[in-house]
Amino acid sequence: MAGLYLESRLEFLRATQNADGGWGYFPGKHSWMEPTTYAMLALHGTPGSDALLDRAWRLVRSWQLPDGSVRPGAGIEGGTWVTAHAVTLACLRGVHDSNVSRSVDWMLHVVGAEHNPAMRAASYFHMLKTKLDVSHQGWPWRNGNASWIEPTAHTLVALKKVSKNYRSAELEHRVREGEDLLFSRRCSDGGWNCGNPNVLNFDLPSYPETTGVALIGLEGRSVRELAQPLEVARRFRTETKSSLAKAWLSIGLRCHGENPEPPSDTARVSSDIMLAALETLAHPEGNYRLLKTEGLA
Repeated sequence: MAGLYLESRLEFLRATQNADGGWGYFPGKHSWMEPTTYAMLALHGTPGSDALLDRAWRLVRSWQLPDGSVRPGAGIEGGTWVTAHAVTLACLRGVHDSNVSRSVDWMLHVVGAEHNPAMRAASYFHMLKTKLDVSHQGWPWRNGNASWIEPTAHTLVALKKVSKNYRSAELEHRVREGEDLLFSRRCSDGGWNCGNPNVLNFDLPSYPETTGVALIGLEGRSVRELAQPLEVARRFRTETKSSLAKAWLSIGLRCHGENPEPPSDTARVSSDIMLAALETLAHPEGNYRLLKTEGLA
């Protein structure tokens, strides 16, 4: 049954690649970096996919801008957080050229807008309407915005993967800062939401999918530090009705050595391309290991 589950999704991904080499969020829609990344990860190493992946990689490279950042899709001005995905894919393909170095330099330059002297002073003197910790450097969705959990986690994966070919004190510092930011913004229930655990002195709940993504970014940290988040992830995975959340939670748990049961629905494939790719990655026989980092190299 595992073969049917995986092959049906892999075949769906092969059949929905756009003429430009990328994937949209749904069949026939414009290509975007996010679903293209997960489709490439899901198809990596599978029979008959080399030509598809080469075409996709050429598209990814075409979206890189002179400053090293990567656009999220054709026609979008300016690079964003998806630069991390491009670096992760480059590491997967064994590409460590000047284009990758420029992307890494760009990521190291980008810092969440809340990490500035004025905000840190306001936080120190308890002048903010939130308990948000602004002392650590994380990453925003787009340069100039505040840090959020998901772009920080994805950038941590990319930097950890590229670290053995791009050694620098700044990279190591930013990885530690990014991990510390994730820990500092845990919700009171032990998981993560988009980025703010408390507003107006009210604790906010964590979200299943964000908790799964955060755990991927924190791979390499100790079991003791992650005991509560992992327990929350296990509970979320049992309770959630969201297929997307279940996939992210499964990947997060597998990256930390756990082996959650695969889903029982073997035949039905969602028309959501990114979800189909993530479900493929999340399966015990899927490519979830491609997101493992084991911390800094």
